[in-house]
Amino acid sequence: WPNIYLQDSASPLMEQLILFHDHIMLILMMIVTTVSYIMIMLFFNKYTDRNLLEGQMIELIWTVTPTMTLFFIATPSLRLLYLMDEINSPMMTTKAVGHQWYWTYEYSDFNDTEFDSYMMNKENINELRLLDVDNRMVLPSNTFIRMIVTSTDVIHSWTLPSSGVKIDGTPGRLNQASLMLNRNGLLFGQCSEICGTNHSFMPI
Repeated sequence: WPNIYLQDSASPLMEQLILFHDHIMLILMMIVTTVSYIMIMLFFNKYTDRNLLEGQMIELIWTVTPTMTLFFIATPSLRLLYLMDEINSPMMTTKAVGHQWYWTYEYSDFNDTEFDSYMMNKENINELRLLDVDNRMVLPSNTFIRMIVTSTDVIHSWTLPSSGVKIDGTPGRLNQASLMLNRNGLLFGQCSEICGTNHSFMPI
């Protein structure tokens, strides 16, 4: 079951995204069940009325019901979009620069600290294969962080699924995302843009 579900959340935003996912899945299951029941009943119903031209009540029902369904989907969706908006006063700023095929991290708030992060290529029982790096990015918990992502060559995508952040790094452009981690731990991500031959070998 964990292999087909979302990762455990490490941020308030991801918690809300998981709740929204469950909410949408519940609505979808209700729609699929209702439509399947109606189709099966129609297949096995031998009573037809060839002279039936209109039914105002059923037409009203199948107009109002989808409208209400869209309302129950749109309301939490718009709320979530508002929560995902940029924060005005972050406590720290971190920059990730995508290269073919590794990441460079810059902590401009701390005396211009900068380092490259390559995938570990040796087998070690203490590391996750193809997911661990030699220099890990370290971020504080319970801190509002501004994440700036760019690239030097092609489009990369800095993705950390358990924090609900996925942002493209585009050459010549600075993209910004907000990030806050509410638990400590080791989080894994990967480049989610097909950026070349070694695309699957630039973990986060």
